Amino acid sequence: MRHFPIFINLDDRLVIVSGVGACAIAKLRLLLKTNARIVVFGAHPKPQILQWAQVGLVTHINRPVIEADFKEAALVYGATENANEDERVSVLGRKVGALVNIVDNLEDSQFITPAIVDRAPVTVAIGTEGAAPVLARKIKQQMEELLPAELGTLARIGQSFRKVANTIPMGHLRRDFWSNFYFSRGPLALSKGGETAVVEELDTLLAETLSLTSNTGHVSLVGAGPGDPEMLTLKARNLLHRADVVIYDHKVPKPVLELARREAIVIETGQKQFGSAWKASQINALLVKHANRGHHVVRLQTGNPETSVEIATLTQAGIAFDVIPGIEISTVYHKAERL
Repeated sequence: MRHFPIFINLDDRLVIVSGVGACAIAKLRLLLKTNARIVVFGAHPKPQILQWAQVGLVTHINRPVIEADFKEAALVYGATENANEDERVSVLGRKVGALVNIVDNLEDSQFITPAIVDRAPVTVAIGTEGAAPVLARKIKQQMEELLPAELGTLARIGQSFRKVANTIPMGHLRRDFWSNFYFSRGPLALSKGGETAVVEELDTLLAETLSLTSNTGHVSLVGAGPGDPEMLTLKARNLLHRADVVIYDHKVPKPVLELARREAIVIETGQKQFGSAWKASQINALLVKHANRGHHVVRLQTGNPETSVEIATLTQAGIAFDVIPGIEISTVYHKAERL
């Protein structure tokens, strides 16, 4: 990954755009979605830039940018469509410590502007390291079809409710609360009664969640199959996305572990390189300990999970569990032979 994706707060920060033609307008359409102070430099601007300037969306200065203009600039766009002028702009911008983007010049740019799907406050940024803009546009189109327009409304209402929702204990209860809101009850309430109904539904859902007396966790005994992430069952993938704790066999490959939530506690067990291997009793103690803390635990093993000892332990401890078998490689081969 050459370009690390981040989101920069541009509220009331200076953004300079050098250029007044089509390239500049394309960048300005995105920048106008922010609350930045946008100043556009260049003579003979396109009518669209003049219109934006007349209503106060941008400030237009009818000359080339000079060194004094860069003071306090956060971002600088070189969009004059003239290589020599853009290089001059780049040198001046870097001199004051601003981040510089030269349109259609990846090598001389310190950052790139991705394709964006805007469902504010939800924003999806799509980048291809400048290698395939057509691919980025196609993915953008697919994402726009996938994400409903009302998602932004739900996210905005949910954002204002976060402090109240923090009264729910951290862990699966809180995540289940937000999952129910965003993917089930929130959209339904919005379709029936608008934003007022959504707020009322949030209050109801919060009361229901807080009334749950048990914060006992859950253990999922999951088989990773042959170790190919594309051959995991859909249920196994979903559990890894949701898990608070992943306790995995040392033979499980890294690409499978990459599917776990970034915030999850990830613990390797199994054969140690030096010293004794993990004992079953030690692994089971980990399962019980984390489940009793209210965590959703995934016990991940290659092939099919060996469950007899774990099931006995979890049953005795009164901890709920489920078993998700892995795809056996022999089964895949048999299916291929029949085809």
